[in-house]
Amino acid sequence: MRIKEITATRGPNYWSVRRHRLIIMVLDLEEMEHYPSNEIEGFNGRLKKLLPGLVEHQCSVGKYGGFFIRLEKGTWMGHVIEHIALEIQSMAGMDTSFGRTRGYGEKGVYHVVFEYTDENAGRYAARAAVEICEALINGETYDLDNDIQILKEHNKNGKLGPSTESIIKEAECRGIPWFRLNEGSLCQLGYGSNQQRIQATITGRTSNIGVDIACDKEETKRLLKEASIKVPYGKTIAKLSELQEACEEIGYPVAIKPINGNHGRGITSNVQNLEQATEAFSLAKKISEDIIIESHIDGADFRLLVINYKYVAAAKRKPAQITGNGNSSIAELIRLTNSDPRRGDGHDNVLTRIELDNNSLQLIKKKGYNLHSVLPAGENLILKDTANLSTGGTAEDVTEILHPSIISQAERIAKLIDLDICGIDVITSDISKPIEETGGAVIEVNAGPGFRMHLAPTLGIARNVAAPVIDSLFPDKKNGRIPLIAVTGTNGKTTTTRLIAHIAKQAGKRVGYTTTDGVYIQDNLVMKGDCTGPASTKLVLKDPGVDFAVLECARGGLLRAGLAFDYCDIGIVTNVEGDHLGLDGIHTQEQLARVKSVIPETVKVDGYSILNADDDLVYEMRKHLKSKIALFSMDENNPRIKSFQLEGGITSVYENGYVSLTSGPWKTRVMKAADIPLSINGKARFMIQNILTAIIAAQISGFDIEDIRKGLQSFLPSDTQTPGRLNMFRFKNFTFMLDYAHNPTGMRALQSLTNSLDYKYKVGIIAGIGDRLDSDTEKIGMIASEMFDEIIIRNDRDLRGKSAEYLTTLLKNGINKVDPGKLVSQAGSEPESIKYAIRNARKDSLIVLCSDDINDSLSLLRQLKQKDEKGELKFENSFWLNTL
Repeated sequence: MRIKEITATRGPNYWSVRRHRLIIMVLDLEEMEHYPSNEIEGFNGRLKKLLPGLVEHQCSVGKYGGFFIRLEKGTWMGHVIEHIALEIQSMAGMDTSFGRTRGYGEKGVYHVVFEYTDENAGRYAARAAVEICEALINGETYDLDNDIQILKEHNKNGKLGPSTESIIKEAECRGIPWFRLNEGSLCQLGYGSNQQRIQATITGRTSNIGVDIACDKEETKRLLKEASIKVPYGKTIAKLSELQEACEEIGYPVAIKPINGNHGRGITSNVQNLEQATEAFSLAKKISEDIIIESHIDGADFRLLVINYKYVAAAKRKPAQITGNGNSSIAELIRLTNSDPRRGDGHDNVLTRIELDNNSLQLIKKKGYNLHSVLPAGENLILKDTANLSTGGTAEDVTEILHPSIISQAERIAKLIDLDICGIDVITSDISKPIEETGGAVIEVNAGPGFRMHLAPTLGIARNVAAPVIDSLFPDKKNGRIPLIAVTGTNGKTTTTRLIAHIAKQAGKRVGYTTTDGVYIQDNLVMKGDCTGPASTKLVLKDPGVDFAVLECARGGLLRAGLAFDYCDIGIVTNVEGDHLGLDGIHTQEQLARVKSVIPETVKVDGYSILNADDDLVYEMRKHLKSKIALFSMDENNPRIKSFQLEGGITSVYENGYVSLTSGPWKTRVMKAADIPLSINGKARFMIQNILTAIIAAQISGFDIEDIRKGLQSFLPSDTQTPGRLNMFRFKNFTFMLDYAHNPTGMRALQSLTNSLDYKYKVGIIAGIGDRLDSDTEKIGMIASEMFDEIIIRNDRDLRGKSAEYLTTLLKNGINKVDPGKLVSQAGSEPESIKYAIRNARKDSLIVLCSDDINDSLSLLRQLKQKDEKGELKFENSFWLNTL
């Protein structure tokens, strides 16, 4: 078997609108296409033995053991591999259950689709599942444990930390979208201008000065002391020679800590003499140049959490420790404690495994023990000087028992240091009494405090401390979203997208939009190229200068990567034509319609899906939608429109020369089509259809009718506002039109326009596209033969798998079917064809270029137009030309 391709979706997609994270593997079964599972001797038994958990897979049978029933009846290896990939991920601790295996459209080739939690793990699972299946087919042994361990590592490395994850989960519960901005904990919540950022528990609102202060323990103590908050007496030193004097001045016992450490690193408490102090100094020196020596405070360690300057939670922290049973050694007791399933490495789990370090060994030695000593039953042995969870400590929730004066003091400290999320460490013998009565003190203030001890304490009530973080970032139940319109279809997507964006800009919005030409932020082109996939969408939604998004979404992204958003406010389907058939396993118009339907299926419940009532496949989509629906039509008497209007539906129609909006019985004539520049005096019917789509989207978006009219009047079919769409260059003796028409439907639409234009002679420049059906290429030749008096055949820069000669032959075949005597020439590249056509242009002629390289061709045409105006239009013979 051979893997042809592995891709991953990260949003709503062709395979599932609800399940966003899917691995899509294109798998060629090769000779195994002829061998279902029940015809491979011993295969089913070997599979069940290696992966007994597969018995829980219900499969299409819909009951326990369903997949095993399918195995015995006989199922193909693609289906088996789907289930293996799901099962090995589950064995590695990932929650995955959804899968599909479907034919690709080529014999023996399948789409194997399955859910993933971590993308790297999912991709590995795809490859491993094929290897496992092949080993079982051949009766070979297989090291499954190695795969499971690798999958666990991928999952561990890809996970967010517990604090970040808690905030993200709370955001998801409130419908707030998010992006992960790096492989760490930097995340964006919300879209565009309404976004907020977090990095673990530091937010975009956290004061940088506050963080700097909190990271400097001596500076923090000084500020708190000046504010009359009790802190341990101490001083800062840098040299070992200063240690003895400092300890004697403060008085034993002391605590020794680095000035800018965190997670309890380098801290030693309850230091009783100079020998211990010297060891503690060396430990702290590994973390920081400057070392704090301060009075040791007796009592328990408490962490107070303040969010948005309000007290939220408190936990009593205990350092890592073990309890003797009278039989086990200290080393064995540590291993036993670490076997608790709640413990993991670092921040992987609720608790952290205890690691033996010099601090642990010194504490064991102080008690007169070593690792082989048997700890008496019931005796507790503390293994760390600090109570941090990151060093193996535990926590008990004490939120409800704090004395009011301590709560007030904690909130005051957060304001003094200026931290919106603040962890305050207090040592006291009784947290229910004022610190002044117990001899306690504030020992540290922490920026970016961990939430684990509050989210999942070892004892006591778990506190949802992520909720107040989201409350502070998104007050008044805001969800951080901006208006989002998604546009798909075969033809008209780009113009519709641009026109909606233009109207929104007229209405005062700061618009970001994506097209096949590039990504635009407030009309500035920030990325060139075909930008209709999820990466381009993210570029817009991550930009803080955008408060309105219009996104062109093409077929390829919907199939291979999915959408970059979870839902939209308005989803538009312009039409579905037979373009791109034969690519990515899509072979029929009905399948293509299913691809396009992802957009309306992703519209929120109270949003609108705008559908073409003149297109049967698009109109059929309404049956599967949860959103509201609006329709548009070039025929006001379309029965679908009439019945929908009677039901009170919103529509846009072309009637009596006007583009009009209707809502139930009410009609508003927006403008006469001939007065809208984009319609080319009302002659470009396909542009009128785009206008209908845009005005209904604008109305639903809440834009005033006058803003819509202004937008229509000021949106010109020019190389700046609609590059590649009916761009006219009027030379002294002829007119040159550039358009992106690239499929038979687009050519027919262009033909309806050129037929209405009064030119004595019409020349067409066309090309075949290598990844389209041969029949479509022939149709382009046939339509061109009907449209033009003369045809120039050029070559695309990217031939997409077919030779220039083959594509030219297909076009020529189509041309000859209509007019065998048509004058046909061949020019090499697109620039060469432009130069040839202009050099040989007849007076009062129209030259139409069906362009693929829009930006470069527009640039060339601008240069040639300037030369024409100056009378300098000359060419070098740098092109070749053959008359066919």
